[in-house]
Amino acid sequence: MLPPVPAPPPPPPTSFWVDELPFSKESHRGRSISPSIDRHHSDWLLLQRDGLSMAGASYKRGVSVHAPSTVTIDLNRPCSAYDGLAGVDDLTLAPGAVRFSVLGDDDRSLWRSPALHAGDAPVPVHVPLAGQHSIQLVVTPVDGYWSTGILADWANAQFSC
Repeated sequence: MLPPVPAPPPPPPTSFWVDELPFSKESHRGRSISPSIDRHHSDWLLLQRDGLSMAGASYKRGVSVHAPSTVTIDLNRPCSAYDGLAGVDDLTLAPGAVRFSVLGDDDRSLWRSPALHAGDAPVPVHVPLAGQHSIQLVVTPVDGYWSTGILADWANAQFSC
């Protein structure tokens, strides 16, 4: 009797950059091989950008939104982590502050930033995603009316799947 053949090792994780994710159509949700932005459950103003700046530092890739904002991403496959930086874009002139959050299935909080103002250093984001099917990238105004003009960035944002 021959010994059992060992299973091949799993492929290395693939990185998916948020600024390159496709927008899903309702009829295609869950059938994509990569994460996708859920067009129907995300705010209309999402800028996938090359080159953005926070606290005077430049970042090659990312997405920008206005506060308040929610961007829903269908993972469409098992993913291990979401990583990036969250902060206020240097183009912001508004005096208020925002808070960044990552929510998982059932709107459960997976990560939350302190209140951030224009000029503050961005904060690192690392969120384990085992067992999650979708996440929401949420930006919430902290100072009411004064926060509505804030341009919020998710820089170098990527999924490891």
